[in-house]
Amino acid sequence: MSPRRSVTDARDTRSAILSRGVELATVEGLDGLTIGRLAADLGLSKSGVLGHFGAKEALQLAVVDTAAEQFGRAVVEPSTGTTPGLPRLRALCEAWLIHLTHPGGTFFLAAAAEFDHRPGPVRDAIAGMSALWQRDLRLHIRLAVLDHTLEGDADQILFELTGIILAANHALHLTRDPQALPHAHTALTRLLTPT
Repeated sequence: MSPRRSVTDARDTRSAILSRGVELATVEGLDGLTIGRLAADLGLSKSGVLGHFGAKEALQLAVVDTAAEQFGRAVVEPSTGTTPGLPRLRALCEAWLIHLTHPGGTFFLAAAAEFDHRPGPVRDAIAGMSALWQRDLRLHIRLAVLDHTLEGDADQILFELTGIILAANHALHLTRDPQALPHAHTALTRLLTPT
């Protein structure tokens, strides 16, 4: 096997491990993510999985990074062509709601609940990703307030947006409410209707 092929194979294997890791961690939690489970699911040896990460915490951190990349592709990138401010904010929120329905789409909501009281690098990584996302949303809320398409305090609007997403996630996945998305769309429309 050529060195180039072995590098490509290693990269592809790592990518497969991390994608499966996001799916498993979304359902079973980051603590439930084990080298053995990933190896069994992907038909790899434990040492083959361990060789990519070295330790469980390194695996967890890599899974957090992968989930962030997936979130960026699914939620942030599709909205980049919209006008900053209220149009972009709406596009981001709609994409965020849709993302909740996909495998791995609730990763950060689940991980935040799992690690909110635990100090350490994994919690810090989750909190850091959350802070970046809130910063982006707050920016577009502030732009909408500045151009008078929204009224109110940016932090309060952000708080309410987050509440809508959390309620939608709860209704979608815990109570399996078939009206979860329509209710969330209605709440977002009320909150993000121009003044």
